[in-house]
Amino acid sequence: MMNPKIYIQFPLAVIGMQALNPSGYAAESNRPNIIFIIADDMTRDMFNFLPEGKGKNLSPNLDRLAREGVIMNQQHVSATVSTPSRYNCLTGNYASRAHNPEFLASVKKNGGQRVVEWNTHIMPNDPNLASILKNAGYFTGAVGKNHVIEVDGWKEVPLTADFSDPSVKKTQLNNYRKTIEAYHACGFDFADGIFYENPDFNGPRELAVHNIDWSTEAALRFIDQSGDDPFFLYFATTLPHGPTEADRSWNADRTITPLGRIDQAPRVMPDKSTIPVRLKEANIPFNNKKANLLWLDDALGALLNKIEETGKAENTIIFFFNDQGQYAKGSIYQGATRSPSVIWKKGGFPVGHECNTMVSNIDFAPTILELTHVDTKGMKFDGVSFAPVLEGQGKLTKNSLFFEIGYTKGVRVGNYKYIAIRYPEWIHKITLEERKKILEDYNHKLAIRGKQANNEDPNAPFGHLQIIPGGGDAEFFTTQRYKHYAEPDQLYDLATDPEESVNLVSLPGYQEVLQKMKSQLKAYLDTLPGCFGEFVVDCNSGKLKTRQ
Repeated sequence: MMNPKIYIQFPLAVIGMQALNPSGYAAESNRPNIIFIIADDMTRDMFNFLPEGKGKNLSPNLDRLAREGVIMNQQHVSATVSTPSRYNCLTGNYASRAHNPEFLASVKKNGGQRVVEWNTHIMPNDPNLASILKNAGYFTGAVGKNHVIEVDGWKEVPLTADFSDPSVKKTQLNNYRKTIEAYHACGFDFADGIFYENPDFNGPRELAVHNIDWSTEAALRFIDQSGDDPFFLYFATTLPHGPTEADRSWNADRTITPLGRIDQAPRVMPDKSTIPVRLKEANIPFNNKKANLLWLDDALGALLNKIEETGKAENTIIFFFNDQGQYAKGSIYQGATRSPSVIWKKGGFPVGHECNTMVSNIDFAPTILELTHVDTKGMKFDGVSFAPVLEGQGKLTKNSLFFEIGYTKGVRVGNYKYIAIRYPEWIHKITLEERKKILEDYNHKLAIRGKQANNEDPNAPFGHLQIIPGGGDAEFFTTQRYKHYAEPDQLYDLATDPEESVNLVSLPGYQEVLQKMKSQLKAYLDTLPGCFGEFVVDCNSGKLKTRQ
């Protein structure tokens, strides 16, 4: 138990930086190319540079980035599912600032509370890395998984649809055209090899497979088209997210794309037949997880080969990041919010091989803009640049992190983590019959995707992320792993309890810490739009507050 006489200081100022102009990056110098890779649902045992995965994987190209670049050991994620994590990275802002129609409809339904999930999209006028860098003279491109750019007029095509139906083909093609147009409207000069979402949500089942070869071929084409201009490439992989079975992932037909079949499979990566052979030669146990990771690594290898062949490697910085921790996905426990990143350039960074500075994915955008010498005066970000840290010229003075997902908000200050769950009034009024109907409908959707129901008890607590008894599929295992999952207030000391298994909220010795953590959460929420329980009561129906 904490000694109640020990006092700790909690900064109410959210962020601050020192040494904002690292040496070696003058505005007149040759601006670096940026490749930002965001993988989908990697687990910690997939990284050879982490203790959980050391020596367990065949990933020579990712290993090279980690060996030659800097590993950000204290990299965190503000919002822990695909869409808001991508929003954080590209905008440098918290996802609750989104204002796309779907999100605003949710705000209205929830009485002004901003419920962040797969609903926070970037709109054409939203400043983001692509639009800012394009205006600064960069050639900008995107390939891979979308799941964040608002696509007006996109029409859902269910898994059960028949792609031989001309009307289905027409809708698929129209959806793709609209997706590319949306990327252009958001500042991307180039967009191709795009999956609107995960394969199971892109259309007919016969097209619901991964094809990273197709996306990688587009990425290499983009680099060729960049010519002598500095470029920014956003590569969001669909891997290693499901489906993971061989014939829909690493061993799938490489001519299958969301557009239908292409005439010839791309030939920019090792043939799929070599994947099991190379794993065997490396004495790595063969399974779909290992095969899909190697397939993803091959894409990274193709990018590295291209920048070296074209003479661009000397002036390229690569960011490799995983969208969220998978162990507690859909929550703001450490198993979801802590997700490693690697930053690479030829010769490495002055900070060294590893960095233990605590950073968030909202910090990527301002960091990249500083590294590319973009004048950000007048721009507003929730994140702060950690470029000075990489260059060994400064230190972050940010001592706290803010998290949000679904109906939860939270903060970390030092080794303390506070989580608050607040449901709007309409959820408290849901009847047992309504619970049963919600669960039946959700389990039916899982069945269509070939998945079994996780829960059949309508009385199970709702999830943090989705109003489904027992939680949605993305968060179900998290509900089972954390015994205090359903408690509205949670406080953990990560120094002594990294697994977040002992809730300190009710212990007398921690009441002062609890109140200070609540004050810190309120300090964040006061700068953001929307209401949240007793922390921000008057939210003016979700109207934006003045950014502080």
